[in-house]
This record gives sequence, structure tokens and C-alpha cells, in this order.
Amino acid sequence: MTSAGTGTGATTAFAAAGAPSPAVRLPRRRGIELALIVVAVLLSVYGYCAVGFARHGSVPPGAAGYGAGLGVLALVAHLAVRLRAPYADPLPLPIGVLLNGIGLVLIYRLDLETPGDRAAPTQLVWSTLGITLFILVVAALRDHRVLQRYAYVSVVAALALLTLPILFPAVNGARIWVRVAGFSIQPGEFAKVLLAVFFAAYLAANRTALAYAGRTIWFVQLPTGRVLGPIVAIWLLSVGVLVLERDLGTSLLFFALFVVMLYVATGRTGWIAVGLLLASLGAVAVGRLEPHVHGRIEDWLHPFASIDAGLGPNQLAQSLFAFAAGGVLGTGLGLGHSVLIGFATKSDFILATAGEELGLAGLSALFLLYALLVERGYRAGLALRDPFGRLLAVGLASIVALQVFVIAGGVTGLIPLTGMAMPFLAQGGSSVVTNWAIVALLIRVSDSARRQYDGSTAP
Repeated sequence: MTSAGTGTGATTAFAAAGAPSPAVRLPRRRGIELALIVVAVLLSVYGYCAVGFARHGSVPPGAAGYGAGLGVLALVAHLAVRLRAPYADPLPLPIGVLLNGIGLVLIYRLDLETPGDRAAPTQLVWSTLGITLFILVVAALRDHRVLQRYAYVSVVAALALLTLPILFPAVNGARIWVRVAGFSIQPGEFAKVLLAVFFAAYLAANRTALAYAGRTIWFVQLPTGRVLGPIVAIWLLSVGVLVLERDLGTSLLFFALFVVMLYVATGRTGWIAVGLLLASLGAVAVGRLEPHVHGRIEDWLHPFASIDAGLGPNQLAQSLFAFAAGGVLGTGLGLGHSVLIGFATKSDFILATAGEELGLAGLSALFLLYALLVERGYRAGLALRDPFGRLLAVGLASIVALQVFVIAGGVTGLIPLTGMAMPFLAQGGSSVVTNWAIVALLIRVSDSARRQYDGSTAP
């Protein structure tokens, strides 16, 4: 009783003196992040050496340089987080480093089968640019809420980026690339982040109006057209451009992102049903009218038809063979035959190489890494008090989740194949740079989420 009374009296005296109550200091966990980064770099170097031993019986000559380069980049990124976002979640950065490192190993392994087409050096350069962008975003963006001011600038820039590839020749049936003097980028990769910023800002600003029901259609209460109209128009315009470019994978991504963020903003489960219905109707229409898409649907329904016709296995069939050959534990790095898939082995079908050489166990580990990255993004968003940050975090994490589902589902025969890049793993400079920007924004959001409970101010 005496102890309790003394504590109450001390608290009362503390408040009477006008001094603020001491804030609860949360652990920063930067040491955990550094330890995980070291593990991620070591695992990547081990994979690089394993490929060399499997193919040549010795350590590859560039193993030390590869490990040192990846380690230095990861260390600088860690220092940027330690100095500018000390309360950030310690998991997203190590996960990004490990996935990026594994991707470089898989691309290097496939380069050994295609000596005339070496992609690993270029991918390493793009990875360097991506981590550099990560550092710049973490260092320069002190508060994620600043992005809310540039909502309409973001959407204009996104539409411009989506329209730009129409002016350039198609590549493999799709107009999604901008190629100038041997240099190529995929503008749609950057546009998805900008559209996520716009969707988050617009929905956050109109959340009160969205809460009031408009007309009821098919048991779904819709917001008023005045509020919902502008964002639907922007979404339709962006998806329409992508359909003209035959980039249906990104079209599906944008549609799903729009539905997810609208559901999070309104809390109405009816949007999920409406989204599934519209997606089904769109898939049927495009599948019948677009020959390129119709061919992919036929391959999905009958993956071994080309073998029965005496034409040999197509890409999807070769991908399924690769997964089957991997079994539970895989053939081992460097010992698979996924290169038989063809020209998209290092990009669209990079997951088939992972499935064959790492097996079901390795593939499950990769999916768990992606799931953990998405979960940490959702966790940071739900912890925030401001609606914009919450929607932004959920949108960015959903981009990663949707990409993994669409790509993994396509190469395993779960859904029709669409041309997209597996985050961090696949060959593609625009993709790896964009995904590092997403990780940087999630780092910033998670730092803000923990600061609000610690009582600290922004650096």
C-alpha cells in the first residue's frame, strides 16, 4: 500500500510541476537489421559459389567482387536507414537484399547457358541504381505525408509514362518498352507506384464522402458519382492505354490495386465481389477478341497440345517440366535445364529455374519471403493514424503481392500466363529499381508508424 501511494504521489507531483510524462522508448532494432543483412549477403554469395562448383568444380572468379559489391550496397542502405529512419521495421531491407541477391545468382546461372546473352552484369548495374534510389528516398523523404501534396502531379506523370511506349515499336507483341540507342526502360513499372500515390491521396481526401452511400446496385451501396467518378475515370484511362499496348498483366495489376485500395478506403466487402465480377467479364471479352491473349488462354487450357501435335513443348509445358524435375529439394543450383524454356527464361519464367534447382522447399522459402514483406507493409499501414499513409502502405504492399500471384500463377499453370517481372528475381532494370523504391517507402511508413507511439519527432 505504501509503495502504491508513493508512486501515485510522485506522478501527481510530476504532473503538477508541468513536466511532460516521459515517453515509452521503443527499441530501434537496427542491430537486428544489420545481422539479417549479413545473413542475406552470405546466402547470396553461397548461391553464387554453389553455381560455380556445380558447373566448373571451383569458386567463380568474381565471387569476392560480387559479395563485396552486394555487401557494400547493403551496408550503405543500412546506414541510411539507421540515420534517417531509425525506428523503421528491420525486415524489409534484408528481405530486399536477399531476394535481389538470389535473383542475381539465378540470372548468372542462366548466363552460363547463354554465353552470347549475358544479363547478370547489366542486372547488377540496375540493382545498384535501385539501392541508390532506396537510399535517396530514405534520406530525402522525411515524412511520407509530403507525397499527398503531389497527388495530381503523380497521376499526370503516370499517364504520361503509360502513353509513351505507344510511340515505340512492339516487342514480343506488346508495346511496353521505350528503347533508345540500346537503352531500354519499361515506364509502366514506375507508373504503378505513382498511381498508388494518387489513389491513396484521393481516397484519403474523400474518405468522408465515400462513407455515405449513394445508389444501391445488386445489393452493393455505391458512393456518389461526383466522388467516385474522377478516380474511376483515371483508372479506366490507364487500363485502356495498357490494353492498347497489349500489356494485360499490368492491366490486371492496376485493376486489382484499384479494387483493393477502394475496399480499404470504404470498408465495403461488396467491392471485392464487384471486382471479381468485372475481372471475369473483362477476361472473357479480351480472351475472345484479342488473338494474343486467346493464344495464351489456349496454352493454359491445353499446355501439352503442342507436344501431341508433334511441335514440341511450348514455354508453359517446359516450365511445368522444370517444376516437376525439381521435386522437393531441387536438382541443385547450376544443375537444371530450365534454359529450354526459351527467350523468357531470365524474365517471365525465372521462377521455373528457382523451382527446378531449389525445389519445392526453396520455392516455398521464396514465397514466405514475399509474404513476410507484404505482411510488414500491411502491419505498418494498419499502425498509422493518418488515412493517406495507411492507404499508401497497403497499396504498395498489394503491388508486390499481386505481382507475385499473377506471375507465380502463370508459370505454374494456375492462371493464364501474363508477361510481368517477378519482384527482385527477374531480369529487368525498371522492375528492380521500382521495387527498391517500394521498399524505401515502406521503410519510411514503418518509421512513422513506430514514432507515433514512441513520442519522437521526425529527424
